Amino acid sequence: MRVFNYASQPSWMGLLAAALLGTSTVQAIELDLEDGDSIKKAAKLVATNMMSYYTGMNPGDNPGNLPDPYYWWEAGAMFNSLIDYWFYTGDDTWNDITIQGLLWQAGENKAFMPANQSKTEGNDDQVFWAFAAMTAAERNFPNPPEGQPQWLEMAQAVFNTQAPRWDTSSCGGGLRWQIFTWNNGYNYKNTISTGGFFNLASRLAKYTNNQTYQDWAEKAWDWTAEVGFMTPEYRFLDGASDLTECKPINQIEWTYNAGVYLLGAANMYNLTEEPKWKERTEKIVNASSIFFSHDPPNVMYERACETVNTCMVDQRSFKGYLSRWMAQTAQMAPFTYDTIMKRLKASAQAAAKTCTGGINKNVCGLKWTEQKWDKTKDFGQQMATLEVIQANLITHVAAPVTNDDGGTSKGNPNAGTKPERQIPPGLDYDITSGDKAGAGILTVLFMIGIGGSTGWLIWE
Repeated sequence: MRVFNYASQPSWMGLLAAALLGTSTVQAIELDLEDGDSIKKAAKLVATNMMSYYTGMNPGDNPGNLPDPYYWWEAGAMFNSLIDYWFYTGDDTWNDITIQGLLWQAGENKAFMPANQSKTEGNDDQVFWAFAAMTAAERNFPNPPEGQPQWLEMAQAVFNTQAPRWDTSSCGGGLRWQIFTWNNGYNYKNTISTGGFFNLASRLAKYTNNQTYQDWAEKAWDWTAEVGFMTPEYRFLDGASDLTECKPINQIEWTYNAGVYLLGAANMYNLTEEPKWKERTEKIVNASSIFFSHDPPNVMYERACETVNTCMVDQRSFKGYLSRWMAQTAQMAPFTYDTIMKRLKASAQAAAKTCTGGINKNVCGLKWTEQKWDKTKDFGQQMATLEVIQANLITHVAAPVTNDDGGTSKGNPNAGTKPERQIPPGLDYDITSGDKAGAGILTVLFMIGIGGSTGWLIWE
């Protein structure tokens, strides 16, 4: 091979070679995790890409809506990520859009059951909007105008509509996936619905110091363990049909199921300082190691779908929620800090290296473990990357506030209960046994489908 000696050529030849080399090298988003300004700059780029998908502020669109193929709940998750973004960076670029979207989708009873969604929404959909409102209260996000629903009030309204749905008619309790009998999945009791309720109850307990919320959090945790959705090793399985008393259990494990219980347990530990909650928090952190690769080390991946290229729209965002809740856990349960930050740093660095796609060469990919763009573009993976990058600013910000410690959001313990309208407009007819049987058949078909397509992915 002939070696070209640039040192012996005119200087312009060297400059030309350098320029050509530069055009063939793709630069990922620059991220120095030891520099807060670098983290903020990277987060801004990713957030801007994420918000390029949002259309709810446009004339003729509904505030709080994402376009197809993205579901309503994911917009609630997006607003939570924007509240986090403001809190971490101080940048209020999207504050007005966030306030507009949350107020618009709060609905008549302030519990995020708006007429445009409540015919099809599930308990897990609803609680993701409640998470955004709860985060706004905990972070002292700018409060809505007087006379409008307030952040704490909205979170309480969701709790007050979900607690009566605790269903002891099958499996000894728990929340169903769907709220209404006519929706596919009504007969499926799943971990994210009950886990979301547990997470919300624990955070309301911490914020208000109200025993009722604490009691419900205990109840939700105990049921999850007793029914078997949480294994003795503190791994969280997806759920089961109540038509067979929650047996057998769907063995799929998702990052966000571990995350939703992790932050709930950390809040309960912070509130009570009881050894059992410290042990539970620690064991979830340890068990969640299954979601972090060995090569490269400590990089998060969605093990149930990424390895076989089956991640669907919802699942592409899941890593963001575990990232979010891990960071907050590090504040609420400081003994987890070293393990959590090691994982967040490695995952953020790897995720940033995937952000080389699109026209501007900064669109982020799905597979952080590949540390390069995988030629995929999706709203959810932008949000996940935003969350894992900005989570590394957790050491730069104060802990969540409470009613007794600087919180300014006004609550209403009775929010969502008057008037109680569980049936959405246009569907207020008597539910027949035929309706219930139909929902049961749909759930069975759904379980057969999900079991056949992904159930085999779990065990190594």
